[in-house]
Amino acid sequence: MEKMVKKLISKKGALAENEVKNLLKKYCIKTTSYEIVKNIDDLEKIKIAFPVALKVCSSKILHKTDVGGVKLDIKDIEELRQTFKNFRKKFPTEDLLIDHMEKKGVEIIIGLIQDPTFGLTIMFGIGGIFTELYRDVSFRVVPIERYDAEQMIEEIKGKKLFEGFRNIKANKKLVINLLLKVSKMGEELIDRIDQMDLNPVFVYENDTCVVDAKLILK
Repeated sequence: MEKMVKKLISKKGALAENEVKNLLKKYCIKTTSYEIVKNIDDLEKIKIAFPVALKVCSSKILHKTDVGGVKLDIKDIEELRQTFKNFRKKFPTEDLLIDHMEKKGVEIIIGLIQDPTFGLTIMFGIGGIFTELYRDVSFRVVPIERYDAEQMIEEIKGKKLFEGFRNIKANKKLVINLLLKVSKMGEELIDRIDQMDLNPVFVYENDTCVVDAKLILK
């Protein structure tokens, strides 16, 4: 296991978003391009193309939207500066994360959850703001095989989104591969993961991208 992975999973409790995304990248799971900024002067050095999002990035703040810690679709450096100043008043000691705004795809959620009966389970469903409303999800015990991943997709009502419904181009094979990567990560870190939530994950015709990620360690 890599030194960086060992260092990240040696912690307890929630990780900050950048730490979760760094960990995902080690398992070849694609996430957004992002940079951590601490001071307003750092904004001049960022290499991420606009539009961007600004987020509070802290292991103490799991639900960033609930505390006004996310601003999306920032169009230029002036708007970014102003948003940064506002965030600094609200979150004077926390890191801030500048995230590239990915183009919208089909939104899915993938999670890892410690079940008291079955142990670590992997969850899949339609993501974004409708996750809690529809509860259109399926579960399997980690680790899973390709057949299990295929069946997880088959079990949800939203499976038509991956079958060309209304000419939507979302690649089912890439979703299957992503579920297998998350399962592998869960299997390797089974003694450390309490829960992980990747939501939303955008699915495109030729790619996937984890937009937001939370991870709590035992």
